[in-house]
Amino acid sequence: MQRPEAWPRPHPGEGAAAAPAGGPAPPARGREPAGLRLQEPSLYTIKAVFILDNDGHRLLAKYYDDTFPSMKEQMAFEKNVFNKTSRTDSEIAFFGGMTIVYKSSIDLFLYVVGSSYENELMLMSVLTCLFESLNHVLRKNVEKRWLLENMDGAFLVLDEIVDGGGHGFEPWSGRIPHAAERLGQ
Repeated sequence: MQRPEAWPRPHPGEGAAAAPAGGPAPPARGREPAGLRLQEPSLYTIKAVFILDNDGHRLLAKYYDDTFPSMKEQMAFEKNVFNKTSRTDSEIAFFGGMTIVYKSSIDLFLYVVGSSYENELMLMSVLTCLFESLNHVLRKNVEKRWLLENMDGAFLVLDEIVDGGGHGFEPWSGRIPHAAERLGQ
């Protein structure tokens, strides 16, 4: 049995902190601290995927839930994320109660957004799959000009990797021939 200090702490808006807003907290199981609630496993782990240019302008974006229902809120979120991440060399950020993994390539920034309790490695594997797939479709030129010229292929790649917020990716080499056939290449 783990020591109590080794147990994961509930995130803001979960467990006992969420009880007043969403009703009573579920009963504690076994020796768990009161208010600790484990999340149900789900394939729907991705809240958004977006690609920005080196000025922070949106080139491609797809949101998979209602966290940011309006275009204005989405653009504001993207701008804030870009301002926080554009000058750092790390690959992960926590912003606005969300986990964000990102990668830069020449003049592009690719972002995958999940909830605060999401596994960073899962999000990073989606980001890696997206980057490698775009790298293959764009013939190793993952930059703004080539992305804009092949936007239909980029959306197809994104739709193949993320299905309604759930990741259904396979190794990129297994998916690309199907995408290339659809594009007539």
